[in-house]
Amino acid sequence: MTTWARWIDANVDTKKTLVFFRGYSASHFSGGRWNSGGTCDNETEPIYDEQYLQMQDYIPMLEMVEGVLKGIKTPVYYLNVTRMSDFRKDAHPSIYRKQNLTDEERRMRIQDCSHWCLPGVPDTWNEIVYTQVLMRHIQRQKEQQQKLKEEQHKTP
Repeated sequence: MTTWARWIDANVDTKKTLVFFRGYSASHFSGGRWNSGGTCDNETEPIYDEQYLQMQDYIPMLEMVEGVLKGIKTPVYYLNVTRMSDFRKDAHPSIYRKQNLTDEERRMRIQDCSHWCLPGVPDTWNEIVYTQVLMRHIQRQKEQQQKLKEEQHKTP
């Protein structure tokens, strides 16, 4: 992360570029990880009760990310999608990630519980990015209008 932050500070022209960083996206394996029998194919509903969210698992990672972002000079739009994504345990491809499973894949029942189905959760992330870009555009327009007004008041 610090290498990324140093590169951003050294190479990004903020007059031409907006920098976005998407935070950690939750996976929802039950009974193991992706390579040790973890599954998610029986999940058909999102999490409705906040008490079941696994945020404590992500706190050290989030603190590290946020610490680096606080130290960066370049403005970064931080898309903290961790909590929002954690609600959607039902939105992973699971066993449906691939149409033609090999015999070994079928036998091992390897499931994809870390990527997301489309349309779905990533579309919400995209809406957040779009909103940030639009807000920045409006902000720049207002700044330009303010400059014009100030220049008009200065000229006799």
